[in-house]
Amino acid sequence: MEDVRTMVILFGSQTGTAEDAARRIGREAVRHHVSVRVSALDSYNRSNLVNEPLVIFVVATTGQGDPPDNMKQFWQFLWRKKLPLGCLEGLKFGILGFGDSSYQKFNFIAKKLRRRMQHLGGCEVIEPGFSDDQHDYGSEFVVSPWIKELMTKILQLFPLSPGLEIIPDNTLLPSTYQATFTDHSISAVGSRQLPDVKADRLESAGTERGQDPFHAVITDNRRVTATDHWQDVRLITLDITGSKLKYFAGDICYVQPKNMADTVNEFIQLLGLNSSDAVILRCLDEKEEVPVRLRGRLTIQYLVESYFDINSIPKMYFWELLLHFTDNELEKSKLTEFCSAQGQEELFNYCNRPKRSIVEVLKDFPGATCHIQFNYLFDMIPPLRPRAFSIASSQLVVPNQLQLLVAVVKYRTNLVAPRRGVCSHYLAGLIPSSVTPVHVPIWIKKGLFEFPSDQSTPVIMVGPGTGCAPFRAFIQESVAQGNQGKRILYFGCRNQTKDFYFDCEWMDLQSKGLLQLSVAFSRDQSKKVYVQHLLSQQSTSVWDLIERERACVFIAGNSKNMPDAIRLQFKQIFIQESGMTDEEAQNYLCKLDFAKRYQMETWS
Repeated sequence: MEDVRTMVILFGSQTGTAEDAARRIGREAVRHHVSVRVSALDSYNRSNLVNEPLVIFVVATTGQGDPPDNMKQFWQFLWRKKLPLGCLEGLKFGILGFGDSSYQKFNFIAKKLRRRMQHLGGCEVIEPGFSDDQHDYGSEFVVSPWIKELMTKILQLFPLSPGLEIIPDNTLLPSTYQATFTDHSISAVGSRQLPDVKADRLESAGTERGQDPFHAVITDNRRVTATDHWQDVRLITLDITGSKLKYFAGDICYVQPKNMADTVNEFIQLLGLNSSDAVILRCLDEKEEVPVRLRGRLTIQYLVESYFDINSIPKMYFWELLLHFTDNELEKSKLTEFCSAQGQEELFNYCNRPKRSIVEVLKDFPGATCHIQFNYLFDMIPPLRPRAFSIASSQLVVPNQLQLLVAVVKYRTNLVAPRRGVCSHYLAGLIPSSVTPVHVPIWIKKGLFEFPSDQSTPVIMVGPGTGCAPFRAFIQESVAQGNQGKRILYFGCRNQTKDFYFDCEWMDLQSKGLLQLSVAFSRDQSKKVYVQHLLSQQSTSVWDLIERERACVFIAGNSKNMPDAIRLQFKQIFIQESGMTDEEAQNYLCKLDFAKRYQMETWS
């Protein structure tokens, strides 16, 4: 029985959430004495699939219903027409999906993977879990009970041998890595302190697997909002000369940030570390390899500044480990509550709702913090991943440059200190220099938008705030190409004199007949006006563009309320202008979705 008590957990993860859940499932399986292998789907040998006793897929859906980068090869393989029906006959599997219900194709990849596995003969052992990032409790609302149910199924599939018992939660599992501190006398040169292309390689973090970054030089960092405006928005210009990078309208630039200096210093002090100390890591599981980013000698300064995401909100395993390290009874009581099913609301109110960071939590639990074993920091704290920005320029206009429109994230919750975006503050703090060039590690990736190949097709763009970035790129590109198709932009901001980005540029294009521009200034009058109100005012022309001229609609911006409000407005236009019923208008929208004539790119 022991030799069949094995399972493989395969993940497709874009931002790391699905990977984190996959490794969490793996730890629970170890507690149930199951031999586990956790792997990205594209790193897995597909020929072994049919022989696995149990396969758990943990997959995210990205963009317009696309698979994550580290499962694209597997996805193409799975949908090959040559795969015979029943080729996976009897393969036991389960699926946990990660999605965002603000997108139309919610958990699309997980649902489609399930149908395909069933079609090929797979045997589902547990109902799928479809987590929703928009839920008040986030994905945890689905993930925790799903994992609990999976462990029950595993015990049914793989009964424990006589004398074996489930490893209890209060038993500390081994860490992933063993860290060895190196001799202070060894030179620190080359120990991840200087820019190193190979050192910054990311195997899966929203970039193509194994792709090295290009270290672009920042040449301009210009504030494009008024100095007295509440929000600081920057137009960042990066020099990519010599990179051979190619990008097109709608493409994405990933930036690898560094943590803010004050939080780095605070973290190092809280844990009693020495920033100049260096470590070498090895995997305790001999079947695993240390990731490229963690190979060689690593200074504490490098790890805290460039690797650990110390400003992120703690995941569940963080709390479980923190509980192991405290001997303070008050802390132990609170952490026990946070780790229980009954304490999830309390945990949400303490941590997730106010966006409390790892550094701030460590300050609140000093009894645990002072006893944290260094090896476990790599299990407690996720890696600092690249952040994605829509490119706001066209390479046809600025051949050796790339521009990003970056809102510097800073807001308040019920905590004393304001919340700050790590990457936006990192970029905003970079000062161009002609003497000592300032480098920024970047990657380029194809974006979510697919602009029409027929240059005569009208394009309706709805981009309030920094959502206008990909549309600036498209407008620049299509004008440079001499495209004759109509370009209609609906832009929204608060005040004409405060945050009307690219106003002169766009009004010049409008005066030349190259752009139809409509702007909603929400705070320049007593009654707030948003982009959906402009669409309503122009409902007849909007309907005519979509129905008669076959226009494509593109929407970009914050995912909170805007996408639903815009979609509802389009549906109302269809009802008002064509006499459709509510159901018919909804079906019409779905057909536009399917034909990629209604596309969205949103972010939280």
